[in-house]
Amino acid sequence: MQQLVNRQWLLIKRPVGLPKSSDFEYCEVAIPEPGKGEILLQILYALVDPAQRGWMDAEGNYWDPSPLGEPVRSGILAKVVKSESEQHPVGQFVMGVGGWQDFVVVPEGTVDPLPYDGSQDIRAFSHAMGTKGATAYFGLFEVGQLKDGEQVLVSSAAGAVGSLVVQLAKIRGCRVVGIAGGPEKCAWVKHELGADAVIDYQATVNMTEAIADHFPDGLDVYFDNVGGEILESAMDNLAQGARVVICGMIAGYNASEVPGPKNMWNLLVKRARIEGFVVADYRPRYHEAQAHIGAWIDQGKIKYKIDERTGFENLPVTFNCLFTGEHDGRMLLKLTDDDGFD
Repeated sequence: MQQLVNRQWLLIKRPVGLPKSSDFEYCEVAIPEPGKGEILLQILYALVDPAQRGWMDAEGNYWDPSPLGEPVRSGILAKVVKSESEQHPVGQFVMGVGGWQDFVVVPEGTVDPLPYDGSQDIRAFSHAMGTKGATAYFGLFEVGQLKDGEQVLVSSAAGAVGSLVVQLAKIRGCRVVGIAGGPEKCAWVKHELGADAVIDYQATVNMTEAIADHFPDGLDVYFDNVGGEILESAMDNLAQGARVVICGMIAGYNASEVPGPKNMWNLLVKRARIEGFVVADYRPRYHEAQAHIGAWIDQGKIKYKIDERTGFENLPVTFNCLFTGEHDGRMLLKLTDDDGFD
């Protein structure tokens, strides 16, 4: 631990629409010391997620709002560098919630140790082997109650969660149609991930008709990462007994008015179900997802893409790339120049 200061990006204003540089403030403070039952983490990677945008609002969402004047809340991959806890020895790698900063002190038991032995790509624990994998796994199989051979639609199919959902559904022998933006992302979803077809929302005039063309008898499971008009179009094309899984609402994170479906009547007519979930509720069972997904990765059945960025000073700009489409894969920002992974 050679660094002498703790760099931080503080949230100083509640953003309106797309966050601006004036909503954040850079500062440098002393590295904190852990007390009894606490550990000091060096953050190796700050995870960049759409959910962070909701945490910045005064209303919060499934978590309390990120406090003003404190580091922006984010997921982290980190290493224990000082410990006052028997649960977490120095040198242990963990996944949890920290913030936009180099170091953070957390209570014992609030982060999850990683089964990392140096031979894997630790970044996988930010993606398929981490909460993204658990989100796809439990969202599709537990909430969506997916059955072999069903008809599945996935929005944001080139994103971190959506890309995994596509592959998990194909493993179960389902017919899968993805929705993505732009020719390159659509080609990746179809040819690399194995989707049966892909709808390019950027080139689609009538999404309801486009979905109907691929699901003439209706869709059984819609895994939704975006909300808004695409959700409404999907709900126009439900089969009897369909399940709509609400994972994210990126279409509304920066909107002054959150768009929503006006066709809830279809849930009644089709005896369908719509259900949201928060992956943190499955934290005690993350190991189940890791075991299955890890095996499928080893078998070559699951692929994942990492968009690694550098430059702590660029964090606010990097974050906005989530909403402008200027990213390719699961975004994370590397905070340390040394490898830190020995």
